[in-house]
Amino acid sequence: MVRHGFMMVGTVGCGKTTIMNTLTRALTELDQPHRFNVMNPKAITGPQMYGVMNNVTGEWVPGVFSQIWKKSNDRKNKYTSWIICDGPVDAIWIENLNTVLDDNKILTLANAERIPMTDNCKMVFEVENLNNASPATVSRCGIIYVSASDLGWSPLIETWCKDRQEIKGYANVEES
Repeated sequence: MVRHGFMMVGTVGCGKTTIMNTLTRALTELDQPHRFNVMNPKAITGPQMYGVMNNVTGEWVPGVFSQIWKKSNDRKNKYTSWIICDGPVDAIWIENLNTVLDDNKILTLANAERIPMTDNCKMVFEVENLNNASPATVSRCGIIYVSASDLGWSPLIETWCKDRQEIKGYANVEES
């Protein structure tokens, strides 16, 4: 509740996603509805993420992140939005979010459009490490470190078994 941007840091399988799902589900049950949009910024290029000017038509083509940003920062929303960037931090795409993460809380696009962050939106970065994050970016975020050794192996086995049962149950429904 203190930060509008935070990073969940830990190895794959340490429980970062489960922690976020549990927290958002609990807050929703306490009449504080939460929704989240998850994307992997490394799966797309910078222009695909933020937007680009079409050289042929001269029109602005909005990016995936900028569209999610607009939808999540609509003041009419009756819920809190979490925009989750799940994947490795890359200095190229994350530096463009420094104005979002600082006190300005504004996304500035290459077409000079400035979209403010509302109070019902949070930026979340689910990452394995912060090797490529600048000190400027890290200092603007709250950091939650989830150690792989804290979880142990038992929950991983339980989750794996549960997933297999759900898949088997789904297959049985399909057969009937």
